[in-house]
Amino acid sequence: MSRDASLDLDWADGTYRFRLGWAELEKLQEAVDAGPFVILDRLQAGTNKIGDISHVLRLGLIGGGMPPVDALRKVRSYVEDRPPAENRLHAIAVMSAGCYGAPEEEIEKKSRAPDQESGSTISPTERSGSEPSTELAES
Repeated sequence: MSRDASLDLDWADGTYRFRLGWAELEKLQEAVDAGPFVILDRLQAGTNKIGDISHVLRLGLIGGGMPPVDALRKVRSYVEDRPPAENRLHAIAVMSAGCYGAPEEEIEKKSRAPDQESGSTISPTERSGSEPSTELAES
């Protein structure tokens, strides 16, 4: 699975997919005049601007595939008509996924070392008992 920063959240009146890809992050930083990590820091610290919450959620819905008109309608109903604290944690989750990747996304794991795959118990630093392949020249 590729890490596309999408996140499915129970929010408002259902479960919705949110995604802040590169394009959405650029639009977000233009809308609130701050970079993505500044916005995330403000949300986490509770020092955010009011627009940080609504723009993160609206652009996250659009990035998740919702038509812009529907995303705006949802945000007006479930964010702008409600106290900011109700949606702050959702905005943090969406923003974190946009900056760092969604927590449930699998990261490709590197293959294990060859001795672990074969079940060998010999340490790679132990001596094998055979002579070195090259001899050192005596001075």
